Amino acid sequence: MAEIKITLSGYKCERCGHKWVPKKLGNNPRVCPKCKSPYWDVPKKVKR
Repeated sequence: MAEIKITLSGYKCERCGHKWVPKKLGNNPRVCPKCKSPYWDVPKKVKR
């Protein structure tokens, strides 16, 4: 058998760092499936 590489596109939560591959392609997810944050695609602001 020949060995091949398969590349998948997925998402990463900027809040908790969770990575996942969506079941349906097309729309961006509304929340992170792990932490349920609706701001999964917005980086945290650093407090000074």
